[in-house]
Amino acid sequence: MEEEISKKAYVPVMAYFDEYGHITPVFLTMEDGRTYEIDQVTAVSPSASLHAGGVRYTCMIQGAEQYVWLEEKRWFVEAAKE
Repeated sequence: MEEEISKKAYVPVMAYFDEYGHITPVFLTMEDGRTYEIDQVTAVSPSASLHAGGVRYTCMIQGAEQYVWLEEKRWFVEAAKE
């Protein structure tokens, strides 16, 4: 079953690159301008969605699970519902 992404919100992310080429997001700035520290990355997987593409990072931010995607050279989250 494909994951459905309603709308992409491209966001700035500060990430750590290790000596093996692994990328770990560390800080995320949301659309409203607030910056959050990513407490933990619990999973990294290729996205199964044609709408999302790229790699999906399952992150814990202030005790809440948040998906963050890396699409080629840009990061995005699901946009806030209006």
